[in-house]
Amino acid sequence: MSALRSAFMNEFAARGHLHQCTNQDGLDALMMKERVAGYIGFDCTAPSLHIGNLTQIMRLRVLQRAGHKPIVVVGGGTTKVGDPSGKDETRQLLTDAQIEANKLRHMEIYRRFLKFGDGATDAIMVDNAEWLDTLQYIPFLREVGRHFTINRMITMDSVKLRLDREQPLTFLEFNYMIMQSYDFVELFRRYGCRLQMGGSDQWGNIVSGIDLARRTDNVELFGLTSPLITTSSGAKMGKTAAGAVWLSADMLSPYDYWQYWRNVEDADVGRFLRVFTDLPLDEIAQLESLKGAELNDAKKALANEATALCHGRAEAERAAETSRQTFEGAGMSANLPTVDVSHDELAKGIGVLAAFTRAGLTTSNGDARRQVSGGGLRVNDEAVADEKLLLTSAHLREGVVKLSLGKKKHVLLKPV
Repeated sequence: MSALRSAFMNEFAARGHLHQCTNQDGLDALMMKERVAGYIGFDCTAPSLHIGNLTQIMRLRVLQRAGHKPIVVVGGGTTKVGDPSGKDETRQLLTDAQIEANKLRHMEIYRRFLKFGDGATDAIMVDNAEWLDTLQYIPFLREVGRHFTINRMITMDSVKLRLDREQPLTFLEFNYMIMQSYDFVELFRRYGCRLQMGGSDQWGNIVSGIDLARRTDNVELFGLTSPLITTSSGAKMGKTAAGAVWLSADMLSPYDYWQYWRNVEDADVGRFLRVFTDLPLDEIAQLESLKGAELNDAKKALANEATALCHGRAEAERAAETSRQTFEGAGMSANLPTVDVSHDELAKGIGVLAAFTRAGLTTSNGDARRQVSGGGLRVNDEAVADEKLLLTSAHLREGVVKLSLGKKKHVLLKPV
């Protein structure tokens, strides 16, 4: 395989996005020769996108920055079927009204990260319901379905894994692969789209679309996948003890979004800076080389840049200042008493009642329970409502967990 020459492929690989490509040399040469339209599809299954989706949006951002044209496909049509990839069970079917409401909210998020318009490299947004909703069943089966064999379809991971586990796969879901393949062909016919990108779990669907285009339109399309991102400890990216890390401010505040990035594992900082920010690669190399306490500066840079992209620079600065005042300034972390806990203990979870007693803020678990009933205990300045709450690494803010009894007594739990 030849060395990469195009600006897009070089940056795509350097930022850790490159996993598989159907014809890497061919795509690289095409990128050198002409402006390429490339797409990623996003189904409208939730009211907000989350940072698992953000990995894909950032890949479209790299495409646009390199002088090519991103296409965002909002899956108003495919959402009605549900992608079985990586799922152990059938997705809950949404009503048309729910899908439309989710779609409109998602469109607001895409506009934060990509420049849309009529220019040559401006992104466009299309809904695959435009063509999928109008298909006639029998003509579609005759025109498209005849190019798919059941033999090959059941070897695809999205189908095979479900069958191997003896978990039901509906005929509706079984059609998803054909619909996504048809999307690629339709996007080529309408917009000259030559590239589909996606996570590595989409490889089978992408290759099926390329094969369909070769059979129906005698054209070579290209597929490019990226590794599914997990944290260095193996946890699924974007999942916390509190739930998904959403991109909508009404589902996760900009401050909590900032804190998510501030508290990533040390081993993930450089990788996440490359994937989730636009910082130059040489600057990222300097940040990830920091050691010890200085690595906190790299984590703050990650939090600032990621939050600025999603919520705006003003919100990022506000979140950083709030965090500084809460955990560093106003006589907080410098002067507050600290209780050490082990990383392993915090990873397993520490009962909130035991934590306050251990910190000396309450005399016993019974005393702590009474304080919860009276609204007197706070974790990171939020009232404790559940006496069975477990404090975990997800509660770390600026590397500590702040415990408060009333307004004047504070102790920091610090993992060592």
